[in-house]
Amino acid sequence: MKKNLIATLLGTTMALSSASAFAKEDIKIAVLMYGMKAEFVQLMEKAAYEHPMVKSGQVKITMYDGRYDALVQNNQAETAIRTNHDAIIINPMDFDANIDVVDMANDAGIPVIVTNARLNTTEMTAEVVSDDVKGGYLEAKYVMDKIGCKGNVVILEGPKGGSGEIQRGQGNEQAIGECPEGAVKIIERKTANWSRAEGMTLMENWLMKHQGRIAGIIGQNDEMALGAIEAIEGTGGNVNDYVIAGIDGVTDAIHAVKAGQMTSILQDANGQMQGSIDVALRHVIGAEYQPASGLWQQYAGELEWNDGQSKRYNIPWTIVTNDNADQLLEMRK
Repeated sequence: MKKNLIATLLGTTMALSSASAFAKEDIKIAVLMYGMKAEFVQLMEKAAYEHPMVKSGQVKITMYDGRYDALVQNNQAETAIRTNHDAIIINPMDFDANIDVVDMANDAGIPVIVTNARLNTTEMTAEVVSDDVKGGYLEAKYVMDKIGCKGNVVILEGPKGGSGEIQRGQGNEQAIGECPEGAVKIIERKTANWSRAEGMTLMENWLMKHQGRIAGIIGQNDEMALGAIEAIEGTGGNVNDYVIAGIDGVTDAIHAVKAGQMTSILQDANGQMQGSIDVALRHVIGAEYQPASGLWQQYAGELEWNDGQSKRYNIPWTIVTNDNADQLLEMRK
């Protein structure tokens, strides 16, 4: 981890010095986030402003809050196009409804990079994401291993219709399906909309309805898993009686891993956002652009730049453990 961090910092310094060798003034990138309440999205926002080209002033970022509404995001894309942004990065709310952003950007000749979540189209310039099917598999596999592939589980789902809910759900089912047939039963699954508060309320209801019958809790993000922990503690239960997993690696989840309350599959907010900016700039500036973020050194051997021409970049997952939790928290400072 420390070696990767040093490589990241060195790569950033080298790339920044080379980035100043070209000059396309006033490059403007619109970043359309589906909403700004969750810590993970805030980490992505922070990463955008810390990209070396943004920090140097060579690139201007306009950050849009989609307010968890696909139509709002579509309207924001229209605004970005009308105000002559050079590229659009979208973290989409809806797998289907936000395809309009790609269509509008393509019609305007503007590169459009899809990040974090997915869209049901291949017409974007590129996507910089993490494989949500794999993420869903990893968290559910942890739960299955810990409960010995036996018992009842509940699934706290992401917003219905979003790619995270769809694909992490596929990964959840894949891991559960590896257990002997009928050995594990999903007794509840419902969306808590990525929300800790909604996750807590939902889990409180399930704890009352299924007293003593729940072995595993799969939260399709950390916030909902943390809400489940709060529900258990708030109703006088023992968190250690449950096997709990989430996705994202938010700060509270890393602390909960250290406390032995859950596991978390870290999704690299910095990698997704800074990688998206690098790919966008390659399509704005041209072949002379070399990636300015340290992402590509950090994941050397796992993630190839490919001259910024790949259709899809998969940012690797990291399983949060007691061995790496402190290092991950230190990197967040």
